[in-house]
Amino acid sequence: MIRVLLADDQPLIRSGFRALLDVEDDIEVVAEAPDGAAALALAREHRPDIALVDIQMPVVDGIEATRRIAADPALARTHVVILTNYGFDEYVFNALRAGAAGFLVKDIQPEDLLHAVRVAARGDALLAPSITRKLIDRYVTQPPRTSTALHELTNREREAVILVARGLTNDEIAGHMVISPLTAKTHVNRAMTKLGARDRAQLVVLAYESGLVAPHSAEA
Repeated sequence: MIRVLLADDQPLIRSGFRALLDVEDDIEVVAEAPDGAAALALAREHRPDIALVDIQMPVVDGIEATRRIAADPALARTHVVILTNYGFDEYVFNALRAGAAGFLVKDIQPEDLLHAVRVAARGDALLAPSITRKLIDRYVTQPPRTSTALHELTNREREAVILVARGLTNDEIAGHMVISPLTAKTHVNRAMTKLGARDRAQLVVLAYESGLVAPHSAEA
């Protein structure tokens, strides 16, 4: 059972998402929060698998709520997915940096919402290649930030990170590297640990910010 927390200051939005999620046999909405402070408190109480968090909320906004959830060791298994009305913008990028696993627009189709929740629950990032390219083009334009942790990556781990940054799943990475999906997952998880990335979304951001992955490699 995938346990979901809904955080949005609009009751109609929350009720709409709950109606879509609660009818599924493998998904349960365990709590609703009208602001970021309540979202954090309810996340600590219920330990959900997924927190669907609106960016613009009173008291504590979605970015700060995401940062606090991501920083709490007790919530290490909670994946934050940002809800936005605006598509990809600077707020979403900041949320990814804060620890979000991905983002969804609020006018998402019902079947896409259900798929996204299941993808995030598996620990995969909700970052399509097109979104990754926008991230590069609009926000990762500053000089690369060097990281000594990059030197700790093996060649295979580096290759896996590059493929993650291109938007590939573990199965696709396995096919590309001619290894098993379990081995691919192991390479990705070890790279995340060495680079201090909470999830695949942060791994993508770190890959570009560090210069490990260049923009042209995402287009390949």
